[in-house]
Amino acid sequence: MTNLPTFIVTVANESHVGYAQTICDEMEASAKARGTGIAKRKPEYVALKMTEGKAVIALHPDGKWAGFCYIETWGHGKYVANSGLIVSPELRKSGLARQIKQKVFELSRTKYPDAKIFGLTTALAVMKINSGLGYKPVTYSELTDDEDFWKGCQSCVNFPILTSKNRSNCLCTAMLFDPAQEPTFIPLPVAEQKPAAKATSLQERWVRYRQRLSIQPMQLPDQDKDENKQAS
Repeated sequence: MTNLPTFIVTVANESHVGYAQTICDEMEASAKARGTGIAKRKPEYVALKMTEGKAVIALHPDGKWAGFCYIETWGHGKYVANSGLIVSPELRKSGLARQIKQKVFELSRTKYPDAKIFGLTTALAVMKINSGLGYKPVTYSELTDDEDFWKGCQSCVNFPILTSKNRSNCLCTAMLFDPAQEPTFIPLPVAEQKPAAKATSLQERWVRYRQRLSIQPMQLPDQDKDENKQAS
């Protein structure tokens, strides 16, 4: 694993618009290299996400671009997708993607606390990151039915597979985070535990029993008690 230097991982804004073309170029190159395809995005669209505060960007301390991800909303804000995750090639498998996903996940939960967050991916690394954030694998029927979302898949090389199966499945794995299924965690007080009693042998128990008998006062019969009272 590459030693990960200190990166600036932050919510993008207008000052980052100049990176939009580089990001789009890398998205396209990465899709071709994997041979699976992702929905293409234009620089204008990526720049809009930055100005809306719906994207996360990672930069080297010297200002060089390192990674990116953005938020899309569907179904009138009922569904949120963290899309377009991309990391500079030399930084892949370094842990930076996890930092970006964590940041954009937190941004999504802040902006849309009641929305279901979902993703479609063929990348095992992304699946592992999503699982760590609380995503669960689901069927496509549990995702948004917003037509605009599915139109975005038209630029993917696997779009014919998706349409041939009536959008029931494709090569991508669908994953979903549902805030309604995440109970509020309240730590319970830890009860003080007493040390367990040490097991004793039968012989030790017999010795203790005899000792208890030896220190108990002798009980006199009732008749003897009466005689003692008369004598006193």
